[in-house]
This record gives sequence, structure tokens and C-alpha cells, in this order.
Amino acid sequence: MHNGCQAPEPETPKTKPARSLGVAGSIAKIFVSSPLAPLLLIVLIAAGILGLISTPRASNPQISVPMIDIFVGYPGHSPAEVSRMVSDPLERMMSELPGVRHVYSVSNRGESMVTVRFQVGRRMGPSLVEVYNKLAANMNRIPPGATHPLVRAKGINSVPFMTFTLWSREVGPATLNEIARTALQHLKQVPQTGESFIVHGPQETLTVDIHPGRLAAYGITPQQVAQTIKASNAQTETGRTDVQNMQMRIVTGQFLRTPAEVRNLVVGVYEGEPVYLFQVAQVRLGPSDPHSLVTYYQKAGKNQPAVDGAPAVTIALAKIAGSNGVTVARALIQKMHSLEGTVIPGNVHVSITRDNGKKANAKVDSLLFKLFVATAAVTLLILLALGWRAAAVVVITIPLILLITVFSAWLLGITINRVSLFGLIFSIGILVDDSIVIVENVYRRWLQEGTTSTETLIDAVREVGNPTILATFTVIAALLPMGFVGGMMGPYMAPIPVLGSVAMLFSLFTAFALAPWLMLRFKPSLKTLERMHKGEHRQATWLRKFFRNTLIPLIRRKFYGRLFLGGIVVAFFASLALFLVEWVPFTMLPHGNSSAFNVVINMPAGTAMPVTANVTAEVVQSLQGMKDVRALQSYVGTPEPYDFNGMVRHYYLRNQPWQAMIHVQLLDKAERSASSSELAVVARRLITPIAAQHQAHIVVVQSPPGPPVLAPVVAEVYGPSAAIRAAVTRQVTAEFARAKNLTEVDNTLEAPHDYWHFHLNAIKAGMAGVRPSALNETLAMTLGGYKLGNFTPYGQNLAVPAVLQAPLALRSNVYSLAALPVPSVSYGAVPLYTLGHFDRERAEQPIYQQDLKPVEYVTAGSRGRLDAPLYGMLEVEEALSGYLTPDGHPLGIDWISVPSGNHATIKWGGAWTVTYKTFRDMGIAFAVAIVLIYMLVVWEFGNFVIPAIIMVPIPLTLIGILPGHWLFGASFTATSMIGFIALAGIIVRNSILLVDYSQQRVAEGMPVMDALIEACATRTRPIVITALALMLGSAEIITSPIFRGMGISLLFGVMISTILTLLVIPLGCVSGRAAFCPAGMDLGDTQPNNPPPFPFAPASMQVSLSPRDSLARSDIQSAALVQDTPPKDAGPLTMTLEMIGQDIRAFFRAITKILLALLGQLWAWLMKRPAAHNKPEAPGPQSPSGPVSPPQGPDGSSQGPVNPHASTSESASGSAKSPVSGQSNPVATKAAETTAPPSPRAKARGIHLRSSGSKPKKED
Repeated sequence: MHNGCQAPEPETPKTKPARSLGVAGSIAKIFVSSPLAPLLLIVLIAAGILGLISTPRASNPQISVPMIDIFVGYPGHSPAEVSRMVSDPLERMMSELPGVRHVYSVSNRGESMVTVRFQVGRRMGPSLVEVYNKLAANMNRIPPGATHPLVRAKGINSVPFMTFTLWSREVGPATLNEIARTALQHLKQVPQTGESFIVHGPQETLTVDIHPGRLAAYGITPQQVAQTIKASNAQTETGRTDVQNMQMRIVTGQFLRTPAEVRNLVVGVYEGEPVYLFQVAQVRLGPSDPHSLVTYYQKAGKNQPAVDGAPAVTIALAKIAGSNGVTVARALIQKMHSLEGTVIPGNVHVSITRDNGKKANAKVDSLLFKLFVATAAVTLLILLALGWRAAAVVVITIPLILLITVFSAWLLGITINRVSLFGLIFSIGILVDDSIVIVENVYRRWLQEGTTSTETLIDAVREVGNPTILATFTVIAALLPMGFVGGMMGPYMAPIPVLGSVAMLFSLFTAFALAPWLMLRFKPSLKTLERMHKGEHRQATWLRKFFRNTLIPLIRRKFYGRLFLGGIVVAFFASLALFLVEWVPFTMLPHGNSSAFNVVINMPAGTAMPVTANVTAEVVQSLQGMKDVRALQSYVGTPEPYDFNGMVRHYYLRNQPWQAMIHVQLLDKAERSASSSELAVVARRLITPIAAQHQAHIVVVQSPPGPPVLAPVVAEVYGPSAAIRAAVTRQVTAEFARAKNLTEVDNTLEAPHDYWHFHLNAIKAGMAGVRPSALNETLAMTLGGYKLGNFTPYGQNLAVPAVLQAPLALRSNVYSLAALPVPSVSYGAVPLYTLGHFDRERAEQPIYQQDLKPVEYVTAGSRGRLDAPLYGMLEVEEALSGYLTPDGHPLGIDWISVPSGNHATIKWGGAWTVTYKTFRDMGIAFAVAIVLIYMLVVWEFGNFVIPAIIMVPIPLTLIGILPGHWLFGASFTATSMIGFIALAGIIVRNSILLVDYSQQRVAEGMPVMDALIEACATRTRPIVITALALMLGSAEIITSPIFRGMGISLLFGVMISTILTLLVIPLGCVSGRAAFCPAGMDLGDTQPNNPPPFPFAPASMQVSLSPRDSLARSDIQSAALVQDTPPKDAGPLTMTLEMIGQDIRAFFRAITKILLALLGQLWAWLMKRPAAHNKPEAPGPQSPSGPVSPPQGPDGSSQGPVNPHASTSESASGSAKSPVSGQSNPVATKAAETTAPPSPRAKARGIHLRSSGSKPKKED
């Protein structure tokens, strides 16, 4: 049996040239004793504090999704004509713009709305300019008779983040609106406030109610009344004149200031007498006719009285891009308080109904506290495992890394939000590892050499430098691809990979630059190191015995090995089966626990506003019975201040009389036991009977945890004709309603409703000398609230609108307008009834189009135990499997692409589209991460087998992840997938350390089996420390509803993968042992009943090595070729890093940027000097505290540097013992005297290894 890979050995060089320090050692050498280190520490802390103060705070990442609406009127035309003549040309124009994601359109009678949705991340300004330019260049494609396009842009910075509701029991809605307008003017004085508006009910209006009968009696038309008022309410400059050497302007006309002045206007002459306005109309200054209502409700509580339906108005304010919402919100609140008692009278109350600044600050403070708790937990773990000195290094480096990462977020334009902070919390468990690698290895080398010298410290950093860099970049390789996920989910989750990668890079730099400096300040004594080592020896002895008794039976006995392998396979597929049996639901993101939710009410189309208001009040009364509700605001016929979800769903256009919304404010989280999701379910149960009673569609809308969509479940219905689309839509709606996992079903088909159509008799109109335009204008002045301009009463600074119309009682009955005079060229005026008649007609359905294809939408929400859209979709698909469309074809169902055929097809949209694209992109990111990690490991180890072994535990993490979700009753979400992807880099990190240690031992001549057992025994403690640190950080994430999946993935994935890594990796290495030694080798003669002594320490120190010893390159490898150039056996990555270290000036030009020229000259001078710590060691006594003298060859010559891992007794005797059995191995002893096949690393260097009794020789 061969004791390792043996081959002829090279000669030992007579002298010991300077050893290359590499990147890690060079950085440590510069900073370890330099005053630059504390200065850099102070600068980084100051920069981090600056970043913490300056970085804006927000609840969620700010996602730029430009949405631009284009409104074009085409009076008198049907939806089909509007779609063909207006919407289609506009859609074609907008689809030609670069960066357009989707183009939607809705064509109603007489009007078209086209929405252009750009790609996520596009800036609003350039997008808006492109739309304007496109319209200006194609105005010839707008049909004659259409109005000029009105463009309205909506983006993330248009969304109000602060709303104040003014309400009063004593003041009417019109007066409240005037107070709100004045208050808004003062609030806009606060810096960094953006778009603002007021949502109100009836407002102060000068109303002129004309009486058609009186107008007819005096022969006066509505046009005469309107023209008289407009002409009398004007003032203009008519010229200039010189008077007594002074130039003076000439102004004519005057403004109307009181209703009396309006009433006394002369509108005509009848029989030689003037006709005053009050003779034919009623003039009043007061609230307008109620087209919308805003009402405030409040439950009695701490310092707040009960309010039941008080008139209200709401002031909504946004903030400008890049501003800190927390500080702007505080300034707005302070400003509003200063207005109370002055601008806002004492009988008007102010309630804050939305405060995203406070919400963001509370979330950030909560997460910062969790960050502190996680840091404290990890520090306590290090304190218990490694002592207070190592914990002191950790307690300084972790906050430093976090602070500088926040500073980087400020530079990168990333806000402090819950996503970025969760990324930092989960990173804590990884960040600590780099510093601990350095601490452990330095302690080991100090104890081994018997001195706590700076030279030893620098060389210890060099030893662990390259594997640490490789392990760090594997984690970054796993994280970074997630930053390229498309759609809205990409920028939403981007802070996790970006800041995680930045934190890893700073962790690496801190470990090399600042941790050594700190270690010298917290340097332990040798007695302390020896005492620590004794405790490690007891652990190592037990672990060695455990792994020997566990691994050897699995290798030697096929039954146990196959049973173990089969168990892993069964556990893996059983975990995947949790998806199939629906024990682990699959969804995008779970709902969070927010402080409010909305209720959206849609009455049948055509319902009058008072009816909608009554139903809304009934819904409010039912919701007031919920104990966790604090206040409510209802908006009827007018939209509430929209949020990001409302912007995407176009809630700001909900101004029809049959539409209403209710904003429900909940108690603070600390004051209620139920989450907002649970309360939304209760609210849905309360309002369902009301919706059924009034045939209304009422939806409870929660703030989406991720990117907003039209609805959780959306079926896009495509078909060859409007009739087929309508029939299929009704059938799909019916199946939606029957699905047990769906609720709140609706579609875009409007309920049948009628409208009045006045049919003009063209012959009679021509004979009477009436132009059709004059008829249209007359009816508009009578029925439509015709605007006469603005009216500024005395004593008021704000103007109010003036309108002309018939009284509501006459407008409610169109037949009462029969005598309305219409202007005539021939007769002055003729009554309306002589020109035509009114007919009641059925309203046409609006036409919806998406990306130039006609479509109908069926929407629903998810419910039940699964509460995920996917399961309701599968249920509906099964129900529709045998359905034939009206044209006799089976209904097609498409999950991904838009159908291109001519037959009716539904395509799933809504949350499914976001889910599919997100998981697709994450799957691609995962594949890219796997490839990158594999390439990095192949680059370092120089073969394909070892990297494959290292990456085996990655899929096995699902054995812990999926059962963990089932145990917690959680859904597998996008954040769960992020945790799974992140684990790939973390687990590979542990595997690299384990395999690297084993390969070093094999290269030293140890049998593979013995090396693997020793690697497991030595590496278990640091691997477990890293795992526990990551689990402690993950425990804080589990408390978040949205990021719970990521916390579960990290917690259970690390737990299971750590256990399997320590078993699967050794077994895989045994199976692929040819990669360790191409010539092949035996497993080693192991005797299970004889525990081995520790084979790598000197005889005087037969204790366990420090767990981080596996990272260090062995001194045999380092001394085999001691040159100025990198070792030949090093992998390409190692060679590259060490060559970079020879020119440290380039490295610090990118990292520190401090005094480049001076440091460059200094470094060039230093590199020419021999390294102090590489001087030949003086032989000394073999004592526990002193260095071990190098072994002597047969001729008395030195055999090179001492291998600190080789037993002194073995070196003296020349015999070889199996590290597993601990007994003398005659075969191995004999092999020690002969050559053996070269190890992979030794062969790559061009050298061979022999036992300590032979003289090495150089190879040509």
C-alpha cells in the first residue's frame, strides 16, 4: 500500500529565497504596523456614519416605471370608430418608440385613452420627450374632429407619500376645499415636495341655473346668457397714452365680484325693456351639485373622538426624486401644525391618513435593531467559540463593514429600505468568516512558532489569502447574477446582490488590512494560546473518532454506502414532492403586515352617484365593527390618493358615479394581534353579502409585497371577434366564480345600461336655420355644467369656477327641456322639440386592446389555505378543458406567450406573469452562478473532478429548505429562491475549505482516506461556526412576512447542507481520488479500534490544530520551490493573484487611492529588500515553546524548511504511521524510502515529494 503519492524528490536549495507574499500578505504587511491603519479605520467609520445619515430612507426600493397616458376625444363616435380612427394609429405610433414594454388602449364612446408603459428602469424625462416628439411628428394621423392629445405622465415620483385629511362637523365640503387650497399653498413651501393635489367633494361654485321656459318666453338663448357673463367678467389693457409727461395705461372692463353683480346683468331686450339675468336664471354662490363625495369616519380611541361621516377633503403630496421621505414628511407635519389655528380654523380637524415617511423610518429603525441583534448574536458566538480577543476583532470589523456598505449604497443611489437591510442582515453570517479565517490561522502560527511576531502574522495571512479570496468570490459569483433579473422584481430585489457583493469585498479587504492590525492590539500571550489549544485537542479527538466510525463503514461496506446514498436520493425527491402534494405552496411573495388596506367598489355601470354613496356607507358601517380599524375615508365618484399599486392599476381615473373607494386605516402593529392580511380576509367576509345584495363588485386590495399587477389572477381573453371574446369572457368568469381558490371575480364587460340620444331632424333644422353645432352647444350649456370661467368673490384670494346649467330637477327629465330655445339664423330662436326627439339607446361595450390586439380581462383574487394564484389557475384550466368556443373550436390556454392564432385563446397574466418571469430569470441567474463558481474552482484546482465534488451539496440544500417551509407553514416565494441561490456560494465556500485541506494532506504523502478524516475533524468547528453565524442572522429575517422565505431557506438550508457537506464531500473525494493522485493510491490501512494521534503537530504539541489550518498552504508546498515567482503547481487563479501582489501599486490604486505615487515608490523599494520573515530559521531545541529544527538528511545537510504539520518523532525515526490507525505501517515505511508518483500539485511544480529521510532533488 502506498502512503500517498510518491515520486523522486527534488534537491533542497541551499538558501531560502524570499517568499512571495501575494495579495493578502502584501496588504497585511503595509497596514499591520502602519499609522495608515487607524487612520483608514477612522475614515471608513466617518464615511459610514455619513452614509447612514445621508442615505434616503424608504419602505421599498424606488422602482422607475414610466407610464404615460394619452387622452384624445372624438365626440359623437362609437367605441368601434374611436378604436379604428384614434386608438389604433396612436398604438402603432407608441409601439415604435424604443424601450416600450406594453401599449394599452381603452376606446369608449367619444374618447380614447392610450397608455404607454416603458421598460423598468427607464427615466421619465426622456420617455416623456419621446412621446411628445412622436405625437408632434404624426399629428396628421389624428383624424379631423378629434381633440388635441392630452398627455399625462405617472411615475414612482408622482405617487403621494403623505396625505392630510381635513374634516369638520360644522364646516361644509366647499369651505373645506377652500381651506385645503390655502393650506396646500403653504405646504408647498417645504423643500423637496413634489406633485400635489386635493381630493374633494362639492366645491364652492358660482352656479347660474337657467330656466328653459323663461328663456323661451323672452326669446333669449343660453348662448346669449353665456356670452354676456363672459364679456362682463373681463378686464383688459386697451392702450397707452401720455398725460403731463407721464405714460399711462388704459384699462377697460371689470371683474364680477358678487353674485348680485351677476344677477343684475342685462342678457337681452324684450319689447324695448331690458331683460336681467335674474329674470331667466337663478344665481347662487355655494357648493356645486354633488358629483363626488369625500367622507371621514373615525372610531373612538386614545385622544380621538368618534366621527361618523363628516365631510372631508384630502391633501396629497409627493416628494421629488432622491429626497429623503423621512425628513420631508417631518417637515410637512411640522408645517401643518403651524397652520392650525391660523389658516385652518379651530372647528376644522386634521388627520394624517398616509405617512410613508414615518412608515419607512419605523421599518428602517426596526431592521437596524435586528441588524444590531444579529451582530450581537454572531459576536457572542465568536466569543464562546474563540475567546474575547477574536470577538473584539469581530465586533469592530462587522459594524465597520456594514457602515461602509451603507456609504456605498449612498454612492450607488440605493436607499435604506427593508430589502437592502435584509440583504445586510443575511450577509452578517458570511462577513464574519473572512476575519475569523485570519484570526484562527494567525493564532495557530504563533503557537506553532512559539512567538507572537509580526513576521509570523504576515506569513499567516499569506497562507490563507488565496483560498479566502477564492471562497469570497464564489459567494459573489452566486449573488451577482441575481442583480440582472428583469421586470419590476429585478430592481426590487437588486439591493440584496449589489450590497451583499459590496459587503463581501469590504469584508475581504478588512480581513487583510485591518484585522491583522487589530490582532496586534489584542495580541494574546503564548500561555493563552496553549490553553485554547488544549480545548481544541479534546474536540478534535472526539471528532476524529466520530468521522472514522462514520465514514469508513460507508466506504468499506457497500450496503451502508448504498443505503446512505439511497437515503439522500429519497430525501431529495421527497422534498420536491412537497410541491406536488401542495404541502409547500408556490407563490411570488406573501402579503406583508401593513397599516392599511383599500376597498374598491364598482356598482353596475350607469348607477347614479347617490346610490353608490349609499352602498359605500353601508360597507363602511360593516367595517367599523372590526376592532382593529382606527379610521376610514370614503371616496365616491372621485379617486382616493393613489399609491404605487393604484398607479399601475390606474385608480386615479376612477371618477365615474358608479365607482367608489374606501381607505381603511388600522391600529399600529403593536396594538393589534391580527395581521393586515388576516383583517383583509375578515373584511372580505363582512362585505360579501352587501356586494351580492346590490349586485356590486367589491374588492379588498392590500398593498402588494412586490411589483403591482392588475389583479393576482388575470385571464387575458383573445378572439377573432368582439362577440366571441364576450362569450368566452362570460364562460371564463363563470368558471372563476366556481373555483374554490378564487374570489372577487370580475371582468371588463360593462353591465348593460342606456343613454339618451337626441336625434336631429336635418330637414327641419335646415328649414329653421339651425346649425347642428348650435344645437350641440345649447344642450351642453343646459345639461353639462358649461364652464363660464372663474369668479373671485370679495374677501377671497382664490377664484371659484362659474358654471351654466339647468336645475337638477329639469335635467333629470329630458322631456322638460322641450321648450329650450335654440339659436336660429332665420328666426332668432326655435324650441328644441321642433328639431328632433330624444331616444333611449343601449350603451356599447368599451374596446380594450393590449399591444395592438383586442382583448378582454377576467380578474380575481386568491384565497384559501394555499392563497396563491397558481392553484386557482390550474383549477380553472381543468374546468375549461372541454369547453368549445362559439365558433366551434376548443379554447386555447397559453401560460407564457401571447397567442398568434385566429381562434379564441386565454393567456394567464397578473401575478403569474411576474412569478414566471422572476423565477425564470432567477433560474438563469442560478445557472450562471453555478457556471461561474465552477469556473472559479476549476481555475484554482486545475481539474474538473474536484470542482464537481465541491458543488455536490448545492442541490442537497433543498432537503432542508422545502421541509423547513412546510414546518413553518410558509409558501416557497421569490425570496426563498434568493436564499437558495445565495446558499450555492456559501456551501461551496465550506466545501472548498474542506477539499483544499484534504488535498494539502494528500500532497504531503498522506493516504486519501486519512486526509479526508483529518480534514473533517479539523474543519468541522469553523464550518459549524460559520453555519451558526449565518443561522443566527437568518433567525432575524424569519420574523418578516415578506422575507420569511429567505430566512427559512438560509436557516434550514445551512443546517442540512453543513451536515451533508461533512459526509458527502469526503465520500465524493474517495470516489474521485484519482483527481488527488493521477497514478492512484489506496485508502490507507485503517484500524477502527485504534484512534490515531494527531499527525501534523510537533511531538511536543500533540493537540488539534486550529480549525482554519485547512486554508493554509503547507510549508512543504511553499518550500519546495522557494522563488520570487509564483509556485508552478499553483492554480491559474493563485498564480494570477500572487503576480498581482508583486505589483501592489496597481492594487491599491483601485482600492485605497491614497498617495499613489508615494506608496508606489515605497513599495518598489520594499520589494527589492529580502523579506524579514523568510530568513532561515535558527535551529533550536524541540520544546513546546520553541521552533522545531529542520530534519537532517543522511549527509547532514538541511532538508529545507520545517513542515509544521509533520510529527517530529516521525521525522526522527523515518517510519510512517497511518494517521487513522496510529500504528506503524511497514508498507508505508518502505515506501517512504523509495519514490512515489507525484501529487497533482507537486507534479505541476515540477518536483516530487519523498519522506523525511530522503534527499530532494530538482527536476530538469
